[in-house]
Amino acid sequence: MTETAPRPTLEAVAERAGVSRATVSRVVNGAAGVRESLVERVRRAVEELGYVPNQAARSLVTRRHDAVAVVIAEPEARVFADPFFARQLRGISKELTAHDNQLVLLLTEGRDDHARVARYLSGGHVDGALVFSLHLDDPLPGLIQSAGVPTVFGGRPGWSDGRGGVVYVDSDNRGGAREAVRHLVALGRSRVAHITGPLDQTSAVDRLDGFRDVMVDVDPCLVAEADFTAAGGERAMRQLLENCPDLDAVFAANDLTAAGALRVLREHGRSVPDDVAVIGFDDMLAVAEQTEPALTTVRQDIEEMGRLMARLLLRGLDRDESAETVGGAPSNVILPTTLVRRASA
Repeated sequence: MTETAPRPTLEAVAERAGVSRATVSRVVNGAAGVRESLVERVRRAVEELGYVPNQAARSLVTRRHDAVAVVIAEPEARVFADPFFARQLRGISKELTAHDNQLVLLLTEGRDDHARVARYLSGGHVDGALVFSLHLDDPLPGLIQSAGVPTVFGGRPGWSDGRGGVVYVDSDNRGGAREAVRHLVALGRSRVAHITGPLDQTSAVDRLDGFRDVMVDVDPCLVAEADFTAAGGERAMRQLLENCPDLDAVFAANDLTAAGALRVLREHGRSVPDDVAVIGFDDMLAVAEQTEPALTTVRQDIEEMGRLMARLLLRGLDRDESAETVGGAPSNVILPTTLVRRASA
């Protein structure tokens, strides 16, 4: 075995910098009230010695772990197959990294995982949680609230149990859907179908409501439920063609669903956009620019959603607010959406 050199201590840093141990501790833990000249001496000594703070000891002083849990209420296979989650995680990671915080990813494969996630969150391992892709009957919000963990949600929460003070970041799903469907109507399309997302998620419900805002008396056969996946889009598109073969446009609840719908339309010899115009939602370039034809879609800034979620949480933690009032009064953010026109509509 090779011997490893002992880790530099606070005392060693203090001796090198010519200051007290208490001064070093205050600088390392970011406390105020230390003269800038002493701060520079301590930082120089830390760099020269390669001192790494003991996180456990630091947490005792600051009561912060510099770690944030990101809880995605979806199975692993869905998370790693859908580029939406990668973009949102990228935004979260950038913001946390900029503030020297660690991201801890927690996934829920099924009901058995909810208790595990709740135990982890209540165990004092992280300072707060960012939670997204919730379903209406998901017990996670209640479990997280019981754990007393400051939380920001991705997406408008859909529960109606009177829980107040919830902070969330979302996109204008309903407004984006309205703009998409109005564009299809402006193209002269009269039999406009909608492939929804899972209707136990508020984003899918809001997009369906936006569709109905424009298509007020829509034929029920022109609405088919899917699950935000390409395979779900294929199944729904086959159902629509069987029940409403005269449809001339499709608004799909996300880009993956639209990609599945395009494949089925091609299989059935329907030309896009001549026979059927198609619009998606998200503007994930890895999908929208690779479909044939390129996909007209509603752009939402997914990465910015992630950044804002992390920013709201960190601001609340800095103000030492409770889990229910991150940053004082709820500061919910609704990001605008934009229709991006390509060849499919």
